[in-house]
Amino acid sequence: MEDDAPVIYGLEFQARALTPQTAETDAIRFLVGTQSLKYDNQIHIIDFDDENNIINKNVLLHQVGEIWHISASPADKGVLATCYSKTSDSKVMTCAAVWRMPKELESGSHESPDDSSSNAQTLELLCHLDNTAHGNMAGVAWEPMGDGKRLISLADNHLLLWDLQESSSKAVLSNSVALEGKGQLKFTSGRWSPHHNCTQVATANDTAIRGWDIRTMTQIYCIENAHGQLVRDLDFNPNKQYYLASCGDDCKVKFWDTRNVSEPVKTLEEHSHWVWNVRYNHSHDQLVLTGSSDSRVILSNMVSISSEPFGHLVDDDELSDQEDHQEDKVFVYTPKRIKEPLQDSIIATYEEHEDSVYAVEWSSADPWLFASLSYDGRLVINRVPRALKYHILL
Repeated sequence: MEDDAPVIYGLEFQARALTPQTAETDAIRFLVGTQSLKYDNQIHIIDFDDENNIINKNVLLHQVGEIWHISASPADKGVLATCYSKTSDSKVMTCAAVWRMPKELESGSHESPDDSSSNAQTLELLCHLDNTAHGNMAGVAWEPMGDGKRLISLADNHLLLWDLQESSSKAVLSNSVALEGKGQLKFTSGRWSPHHNCTQVATANDTAIRGWDIRTMTQIYCIENAHGQLVRDLDFNPNKQYYLASCGDDCKVKFWDTRNVSEPVKTLEEHSHWVWNVRYNHSHDQLVLTGSSDSRVILSNMVSISSEPFGHLVDDDELSDQEDHQEDKVFVYTPKRIKEPLQDSIIATYEEHEDSVYAVEWSSADPWLFASLSYDGRLVINRVPRALKYHILL
């Protein structure tokens, strides 16, 4: 089998919620949440066997409602949070809760994709993130460098900061702030910055992007009209502390320097419909993934605004075998040399999906591997092309 060939897994139900198991850095594992109105919803624990190019899975029941968002704890493999819809007093509410999976499943599954989920186990409820006073939940994000005890949630026009206590069995609201302005303002997405000692959060509402200092719950920057239509997703560059990516219904992906928000530093217009997701690679920040309602996943190489815009220094012992065996040993006496820089480009367009791609995520264990999820329940695992991987490493 070709090493770069995609691996496809089909869920029984529609789905739009995907996350890597963030605390797992050895095994390639993703969690997928389903959306079914008729049946109990599920969380699929997806293990990818890189050596054999196959997927193993296990299924957990999520009986409280359709899963709209899922997020894994950065510190505990067994803990995750979901945003889900439920009907109360003839109204549909979107709530959030923190769960623990059975202990024996924290380290993955050994079932095959054909096994029945009739023996699926149930998640253990740890606590609710009570939103009765704030509105519908749009998303949950854990403190990225923390011990899994702090997270934020977005509830209509409120940004809420929670502290988990007593083995995560209790969530205490420690701070909050509300959007102010005309109309019914609602957050659509939020992202916790891994920089600045994890004191900053970026949020999106309508066409605007806002930065918040969560110590004081004050706004520190605002990008009005960041996109021509609704902003769908945000992500911080893991290596450049002021750089932020955004995407939206105007079919564009934009990159910002939050110190100067008057204009984006770069704009991509490669998708033909709404862009739902944008994700920086955790290790190589020039690699950016996007997923769209045009059913495509695009991998871009944004080297000009990366942490290594001019290439990086390469040790002699990192040179390729070909160069090592060349007769000309001119580099033997030079301790380091600089690679030729790559240009910004589209590396690959992936078209294995037949429906809107609602989520793309990098593996937390393998920086060269990523998953994408479309609404019809198709999960696709792909790799960065080997030629580019070789170029980056060398």
